[in-house]
Amino acid sequence: MKRALPVLVLSVAGLIPVWRYEPSTATTSTAEAAPAPAASSDAAGSTVVTGTTVTTEKGDVQVQVTFDGDRITAVRMLKQPNHPQTTAAVPKLVAETLSAQSADIDTVSGATLTSDGYRESLQAAIDAKGA
Repeated sequence: MKRALPVLVLSVAGLIPVWRYEPSTATTSTAEAAPAPAASSDAAGSTVVTGTTVTTEKGDVQVQVTFDGDRITAVRMLKQPNHPQTTAAVPKLVAETLSAQSADIDTVSGATLTSDGYRESLQAAIDAKGA
C-alpha cells in the first residue's frame, strides 16, 4: 500500500502531457510566389530544370532536376531544411524519384514536411520541362 500511492501519482503525472498534446492544424506547406522554373541545356544535351521554392514549417525546399530527353537522370537539392531527418530523407527521395521517373513517390517516415515540399518542387520542375 505504501508503494501504490506514489506509483499512481507518478503515472498520472506522466500521462498529463499526453492528454494535453494537440497536433498542429496549420498548413504544412505553401508554394512561395516565385518566378517560373528555369530550364537550361548543357553541352551533353541534358536539360537542367530548377523547381519552385516551397516553404515548409521546417524550412525551404527546392530541387534541380537533370533530364536526358524525357528521362530523369539526376536530382539535386538546392535548398533543404537544416534538420537531421531531412538529411537522412534526401537520398531516399532522390532514389525513389530516379526509380519512379515521376513525382509520384512515397513520403519518407519522419520527414513528411520535407517529402511534401520535395514532391511539390519536383512536380514543378517536371511541369516546366514539359512546357
